[in-house]
Amino acid sequence: MEPKLVFIVGALLLVSATANGEYLRPQPRKTLNLSWNSVPSSHPQQVHISLAGDKHMRITWITDDKSAPSIVEYGTAPGQYSSVVGGESTSYSFLFYSSGQIHHTVIGPLEYDTVYFYRCGGQGPEFQFKTPPAQFPVTFAIAGDLGQTGWTQSTLDHIDKCEYDVHLLPGDLSYADYKQHRWDTFGGLVQPLASARPWMVTEGNHEEENIPLLEDAFQSYNARWKMPFEESGSRSNLYYSFEVAGVHVVMLGSYTDYDKYSDQYSWLKADLLKVDRNRTPWLLVLFHVPWYNSNYAHQGEGDGMMAAMEPLLYAADVDIVIAGHVHAYERSKRVYNGISDPCGPVHITIGDGGNREGLAHKYKNPPPEWSVFREASFGHGELKIVNSTHAFWSWHRNDDDEPVRSDEVWITSLISSGCPAKKNYNLSKILLEP
Repeated sequence: MEPKLVFIVGALLLVSATANGEYLRPQPRKTLNLSWNSVPSSHPQQVHISLAGDKHMRITWITDDKSAPSIVEYGTAPGQYSSVVGGESTSYSFLFYSSGQIHHTVIGPLEYDTVYFYRCGGQGPEFQFKTPPAQFPVTFAIAGDLGQTGWTQSTLDHIDKCEYDVHLLPGDLSYADYKQHRWDTFGGLVQPLASARPWMVTEGNHEEENIPLLEDAFQSYNARWKMPFEESGSRSNLYYSFEVAGVHVVMLGSYTDYDKYSDQYSWLKADLLKVDRNRTPWLLVLFHVPWYNSNYAHQGEGDGMMAAMEPLLYAADVDIVIAGHVHAYERSKRVYNGISDPCGPVHITIGDGGNREGLAHKYKNPPPEWSVFREASFGHGELKIVNSTHAFWSWHRNDDDEPVRSDEVWITSLISSGCPAKKNYNLSKILLEP
């Protein structure tokens, strides 16, 4: 075909697609070539923060100096630190790799909705973060399956432009996949955001890194990304819960035991029973492998966990379930037991943060009746809980470096809908069974 004819045909196809409203997906982007910054060995690197119980924050950082102190100085004015707190540190080895010293220090009590300035280890640069509000409205930024590609950077740039209080990540952080230095480069990549707002994460399959007889699973993840599992009565960093404003958030583990005889199952029942819907009228659950998925990728992988735990979430009136793993976006109607149910949770799959494996383009057709919106594009979500009854969800596609809002919906809380009174008592009592 002549070059001129090729150009004309291509142009016609582009005009046709645009006229029909079809989205032309950008090409994949390469893995970022991130190098280590040269800093003094006692200065903090890879700084990130996470919620650690009521009015407390965990500050995590790494130093090359194994003897650097695990202290955090902080206050509400730049360079003026009214408090100093000491913490703990750890390190790990993985085959021929040895980590730096990983410091975890919990500071507080802190005031709500307040900017704090802090310094790690007594030297180095000053950082700042803002605590979440005490009450509504509260906004979550959400992106799963991040990795370290050009699309990852685009996603992070878009999140940085939005006004949010907490970042939620439903698994697959660094895509280190046994290459431990990639954990270090990931820590540096996310530091500008993760040092300024709390990042609450759960594990995905790319965090597992298990080598039988040589290396335990999740060793790197557990050492670097300590979450408030102890504060929420859990015995494992792979599942925990926390509260922010009027929202109770449960982070579950898709890659640890979840059957009814497991510790995770028992902990989940106990945690759900403790939820006070007068204090926290919204109930969110996150884990990695989606239960409702009309994409051909990873079909059926969540069935076992769904069979064990979906009745618990339904009985507890969970409002929204968020997962990753499938490298695409999908939102469901309220659903339970495979069919639409006005008293079930909305399920959202958002494993499209920018991973190096690319997008999952193939969907089942026709779509199941519970599927509302689906698209294989990179992006992030924003969930604004406006008050005790209403929340606004939006998904923002990374379209040529511009964050395009492509899906949005108002969601009403189940507590305000009267659903708890409609449910069968025999179903609800599942939470009370030993």
